[in-house]
Amino acid sequence: MTASDPAVLDPGDAARIAEAAEALLDPARARLREYALAESPSGDAEALARCAALVEAGQAAAGGRVRRVPSPSGDHLVASWGPDGPGHLLVVGHYDTVWPVGRLADMPYTDDGTTITGPGVFDMKGGLVALETAFQALDAAGIAVPAPVRAVVVADEEVGSPTGRDLVEAEMDGAAAVIGLESPHPDGALKSARRGSTRVALRVRGREAHAALDPGRGVSAVDELLDQLAAVRAAVPDDGTTLFNIGRIEGGSRANVIAGDAWAEIGLRFTDAGSERRMLDVLAGARPVRDGARVEAEVLTSRPTWQDDPANPLLAHLAGLGAALGRDVRGRPAAGAGDANLPGSRGLPTLDGLGPRGRGAHAADEHIQAADLSRCAALLAALFAVPYRP
Repeated sequence: MTASDPAVLDPGDAARIAEAAEALLDPARARLREYALAESPSGDAEALARCAALVEAGQAAAGGRVRRVPSPSGDHLVASWGPDGPGHLLVVGHYDTVWPVGRLADMPYTDDGTTITGPGVFDMKGGLVALETAFQALDAAGIAVPAPVRAVVVADEEVGSPTGRDLVEAEMDGAAAVIGLESPHPDGALKSARRGSTRVALRVRGREAHAALDPGRGVSAVDELLDQLAAVRAAVPDDGTTLFNIGRIEGGSRANVIAGDAWAEIGLRFTDAGSERRMLDVLAGARPVRDGARVEAEVLTSRPTWQDDPANPLLAHLAGLGAALGRDVRGRPAAGAGDANLPGSRGLPTLDGLGPRGRGAHAADEHIQAADLSRCAALLAALFAVPYRP
């Protein structure tokens, strides 16, 4: 690099990066097709292994030094570029999706040159492809990576990173800054803060009995669960600090048996730690409505709230790099949560949303803008070429 100010991208380098990233668009589209066709639902170790092998090979082909971190539910990946040493830029991402194997039958991969659809293209395999393309663009432009870059790609982000979280936390040690490869806001703005996110299992044990011959002897776990969920919903404040979703319910065995067991998975999102504590206290303090029923709440996974920093020097740095590439880079808080919550909550300079624009996360119309694979790769390449220094 010829720029004397570390926040400035040399115009000639900017032009070469943008040109190289644009030239790599078709290979990036082909790569994304491979990734999307390798369906990789959280918890399916066999399917995840197939996709992990592709991601590992792609990162290695982009010059990364890749190691796999074994996990029973799916291996995680750690890749490094540039020199070894402290002060690395940490990149966080994931290759698991919310879609089961076979979803492609109803949600096929398509690419008409403008829009790419399919399970996982937006959340967040497009971001993984942009990462690889960024390093390929730097290589094509003849620009070295001057400072350490380390990427952690986990296999369980969509279920709260129960095993991936420890790896992200370990790789945060010594990091100068952290970026996430999740999607940006629909208008392309980056994500400068995120709500906290907690998954809770609310379990009820009742007593089974014949629903017609001896109903008075039974204690319906399903009925108890419904009453408990209604009470929790009623406790959610209407001040905008807390989002509440019942994502899954299971219970009972058949219509002629009083249900002996039932449970629900609850998703909670918070703007601050105090709001989280209040709702968790409500769940922990749940008491049975029916004699003979038992109620228990268990926190499955939790991500801390990442509060917004109005100054945000990392965002200012990226805005300067974006300007050199002809892009207007902005940022604002987001409602969703992800692995960037952890470093953001610890005060590390953090931004998320460096993946391609699109819509439909966790929805049947999931898609990205094809050209954004190159645009995202160019911005990432600029950041790797001109590293942020606190």
